[in-house]
Amino acid sequence: MYIIALQFKNMGSKKYDVYGMGNALVDLEFQVPDSFFVENDVEKGMMTLVDQARQNFLMAKIDKHETKRQSGGSAANSIIAVNQFGGKCFYSCKVANDELGEFYINDLISAGVDTNLNSNHLAEGITGKCLVMVTPDAERTMNTFLGVTSNYSIGELDEKALANSQYLYIEGYLISNDHGKTAMKTAKEFAEKNSVKTSLTFSDPSMAKFFSDDLKTVVGDGVDLLFCNEEESMIFTDTGNTNDSREALKQFSRTFVITQGRNGAMIFDGDTFIDIEPYPVVAIDSNGAGDMFAGAFLFGITHGHTYAQAGKLASLASSKIVSRFGPRLEWHQVQEILNHLVE
Repeated sequence: MYIIALQFKNMGSKKYDVYGMGNALVDLEFQVPDSFFVENDVEKGMMTLVDQARQNFLMAKIDKHETKRQSGGSAANSIIAVNQFGGKCFYSCKVANDELGEFYINDLISAGVDTNLNSNHLAEGITGKCLVMVTPDAERTMNTFLGVTSNYSIGELDEKALANSQYLYIEGYLISNDHGKTAMKTAKEFAEKNSVKTSLTFSDPSMAKFFSDDLKTVVGDGVDLLFCNEEESMIFTDTGNTNDSREALKQFSRTFVITQGRNGAMIFDGDTFIDIEPYPVVAIDSNGAGDMFAGAFLFGITHGHTYAQAGKLASLASSKIVSRFGPRLEWHQVQEILNHLVE
């Protein structure tokens, strides 16, 4: 297990800083030219759900070794980031009793994340895979075969671990099936009854576009913290610009973060808006940037930092992610970020 020394005080008395729930996907990342999308009818810049045959077809067309292979999924990337910075997290997910399932469990464990997964009690079927295609402009396009995680349900929830967490962090991708939506609502209601703060990420513009009503059902009377990017915020609130969308988001979340890519981020702390400056870098891969921002931000606010300080940490961390391939930092980079912020 990798361990990094804590440099900030954990402000809660609970065992876990964040309890995450989301899809368990093994990320397989490849570099492709823009022409690949035209030739193979792939929508650039979006996450598209595909069946196994379609995913295998695309991988055969790419015909090269992946740049990265890691345990992933939107929420998983964020949860691992919290742990990398020195937090403690639990992740509820679902994998199959196959080689990729074992790989996923071992990768989570090596990152120090506790989980509901048990090698002796895994589902029959195929572990989900996310084909991540990165173009020269650093844009990431994902074609995802969910496998057994398409059956994510309340059976994957661990109420004891959730009750012993500061925050619940829900992945928006789970909204795409009825069992996942039920699990999201059940976890949120349980968290609220047990004084656990609730947070949600939209995960992708396609979720805000095609499942807006379902997401609003999960949100209910509001969450404590919402993560989205500018496009997602405007789609979800049916507005035409970020200024209007940020006002509309106040009815859905008590605090929120709107990431703005190379322009940094905008944070509402429940009282005022805070502009977070970007850290200029040469971007080569945007995969996982939003996930890293959410993970670093959650670490910050659960370890005694203000929203502005947590935003600075998250901005620096996500700038490091886009300057390398893959959604995860190297451990020396984590230490450098922490050292920079305590100077």
